[in-house]
Amino acid sequence: MRRVGRAWLGICLAMALAGCSARPDGGAPAAPASPADAARFLTQATFGPTDASIAAVRSGSYADWIDQQIAMPLQAESHLAFMERRLPELRAANPGAQLTANEFYGSFWNQAVGAPDQLRQRMKLALSEIFVVSLADPNVDERGAASYYDMLGANAFGNFRTLLEQVSLHPTMGVYLTWLANQKEDGVRHPDENYAREVMQLMTIGLYQLNPDGTRRLDANGQAIPTYGSDDISGLAKVFTGYSWYAANPTNTVTFFGRGLAPEAQVRSMIAYPIYHSTSAKTFLGTTIPANPTPNPAGDLRVALDTLFNHPNTGPFISRQLIQRLVTSNPSPAYVARVAAVFANNGAGVRGDMAMVVKAILLDAEARNAPAASDVTYGKLREPVVRMTNWARAFGAMSTSGNWTINSTSANTSLNQSALTSPSVFNFWRPGYSPPNTRMGAAGLVAPEFQVVDEVTVAGYLNTIQTAIDSGAGRDVRATYPAETEMAVDPRALADRVNLLLMSGQMSPRLRDRITTTVGAVAIPANGTAAQIATARLNRVKLAVFMTMASPEYLAQR
Repeated sequence: MRRVGRAWLGICLAMALAGCSARPDGGAPAAPASPADAARFLTQATFGPTDASIAAVRSGSYADWIDQQIAMPLQAESHLAFMERRLPELRAANPGAQLTANEFYGSFWNQAVGAPDQLRQRMKLALSEIFVVSLADPNVDERGAASYYDMLGANAFGNFRTLLEQVSLHPTMGVYLTWLANQKEDGVRHPDENYAREVMQLMTIGLYQLNPDGTRRLDANGQAIPTYGSDDISGLAKVFTGYSWYAANPTNTVTFFGRGLAPEAQVRSMIAYPIYHSTSAKTFLGTTIPANPTPNPAGDLRVALDTLFNHPNTGPFISRQLIQRLVTSNPSPAYVARVAAVFANNGAGVRGDMAMVVKAILLDAEARNAPAASDVTYGKLREPVVRMTNWARAFGAMSTSGNWTINSTSANTSLNQSALTSPSVFNFWRPGYSPPNTRMGAAGLVAPEFQVVDEVTVAGYLNTIQTAIDSGAGRDVRATYPAETEMAVDPRALADRVNLLLMSGQMSPRLRDRITTTVGAVAIPANGTAAQIATARLNRVKLAVFMTMASPEYLAQR
């Protein structure tokens, strides 16, 4: 298989014109009618369908499968435990070895590809793209990042209020958004406002006031109404003072400033150091915490997080972003409203029940009713790392070393994305991004993932996935394609196989015919040796998989 040339670029950039929000025309089906329906559901809910997961979904209803996933316990080996297990192994070969981001990536691929709790795994990635910390920041500790990702998983199906608090107090977030060891005002110094601003803008309420369906509220002049202003940021920043590293025996002059810490400080929630907490009045978002001569960091933090949690924007803001991450870039306002209503009340009077929110997203008619072929507004561009996991899961790829050594894929000549390694707090892409000078932009549609698409990244993806298909990802995670090799004598059967596992049965007749013809041109020698026949069959399989994963039809998840 040759490396990708520029001839592919025009084909793959054309995906910008491919579809990416079906409107519900009735209730969502309770159970999959076909393997393709189950595969489409799993494409939204997991890191990719497999034969076993398709069978599991088809054995009951969609709701049954979701309930089973939510009930699954956390993985026995956490990301942090994986990294700590790896360190002695690394030092056995090199006594001076230290943990790097690559050990986290190994743990990510291990669980994303092989863990049974796939809905939780997929939610971890989605949440990490809203509550962003990044290993691209040299100040972020690798163990701390692994612990942070574990925390997102532990709270994926819990309550949003708890998630928000654990995100806020995790030392990795404290370091990344510079509120760890933030000190009260003293007449010269003002509290750091970074986290106060970003927790509103990116993690809870957004920049503009929203209707319950996620559309912007407008003033009398038809202009969007800001959600907060500079005074709200300043007032909230005072709340985020006086918290710093965990220590068994905290001291204001030592551990607050990060000296003499035990390793557990990198992975345990920050603690309050009241002497550094602001005691002045704190006004934000229509709430005022009165001045208090006795510092009350825990009480002030509780009021602030309750205010953000109960803000009318939070439900539609978070609901829309999760729909974008899992299902479609352009959900209808009605879809957002239905999910936001579940965020507001799970049916038992509980606000912020994330298990019910994700269930509402995946069971909604707009998610389950397949879009018409003519509806080019539905779906989303598949994230680069999700394409890789889709391949690995579909074809049973395994790590030959046991360590899942796929190192950074962040380069634009690779996938241009690595888990927990966005280039900024704004994630790899903004939820409102629309490619300029495209039909999508002209139609008022957004396509967030296209923010990382250009000629270099298109070629980088094609070369990377071609190598993975042919010889393994990172030269370590490899697929042998036993089932596909058996059916390779029949090009149409092979095309149908990759259509199910990679495209949920949505491959167009034109693409299927092209794959069938091209694969059929790879001759299987009638009188060849067993090795020659096996090689020809395997080459057919690799070609069929690559042609599918390189196609614009595959890249647009529908």
